[in-house]
Amino acid sequence: METNQGAEQKKKWIHIVLLLDKYRVLLIFALLLIVASFLSDAFLTTSNLFNVFRQVSIIAIMSVGMTLVILTAGIDLSVGSVMAFSGAVLAGVITAGASLPIAIIACLAVGILLGAFNGFIIAKGKVPAFIATLAVMVIARGMTLVFTQGNPIVVSNSSFRFIGSGDVFGIPFPIVLMLVIFIFMYWVLKHTTFGRYLFAIGGNEEASRLAGISVDRVKIAVYSLAGLFASISALIYTSRLMSAQPNAGAGMELDAIAAVIIGGTRLSGGKGGVTGTLIGALIMGVLDNILNLTNVSPFYQDIAKGLVILAAVLIDSKLANLKK
Repeated sequence: METNQGAEQKKKWIHIVLLLDKYRVLLIFALLLIVASFLSDAFLTTSNLFNVFRQVSIIAIMSVGMTLVILTAGIDLSVGSVMAFSGAVLAGVITAGASLPIAIIACLAVGILLGAFNGFIIAKGKVPAFIATLAVMVIARGMTLVFTQGNPIVVSNSSFRFIGSGDVFGIPFPIVLMLVIFIFMYWVLKHTTFGRYLFAIGGNEEASRLAGISVDRVKIAVYSLAGLFASISALIYTSRLMSAQPNAGAGMELDAIAAVIIGGTRLSGGKGGVTGTLIGALIMGVLDNILNLTNVSPFYQDIAKGLVILAAVLIDSKLANLKK
């Protein structure tokens, strides 16, 4: 009888652990919203919430690409620098007199090419992702400084402002773009062969190769997409400032990685998704916002974000051990 009761208790405990594991990101986000609403009356205002979402959109879109990379057990340290160089090319092409569509295509092409270069080095050159993307991070940052000569490139095209500051039916365009991207990539991961390949490669790369999956092609495609999403972030960022900054994107690769980790995607690959990443990005955005509203020093803000990331990893590790 005691043995049966012990088994039942264990089953209940495992069920609770699995439930917490599945919804922990939502629970943390809900708890943070409740705390934020008590700390500042301005937090739940429509204007402030739109501001939070608008600011989050840049990191969130970049984090989509990072999610795909980490699902394959990779990492991309270059996305911040790719964003900077894409934005510089975008602003440079506009100021040279080209049409806005041509400038946008050039911006996106730069991101895709740099991402594909990452993927090629990793897949064909067999260079560890950390080293390859670290090298491209330095190269792209240097290219940005050379292209801009260390000075901002100011954009005067008034139509360009819409991307970062316009709205669609009262909703800021960056938020609309972010949601469209997340919904589309959610569908890709859940309902396409390509999505299934990402989870398979992250789970066991060698088994995936033996099963006939073209691992190298998938990796090149994944890093190309990471570059693409970094360049889309560059569109929003450059449009909001109406200029390309030489130091744009500095440190954003770490924010993107943090959003993915907080969102529940495993660094070892094979588990996760963009839904958690969106909530992870929102958690970081709300945290930044509430710290600003309560006049916390920027120096302490970095400490707070670091503690949140550490807590997310520890919780993930603890839950993984409990499920064993």
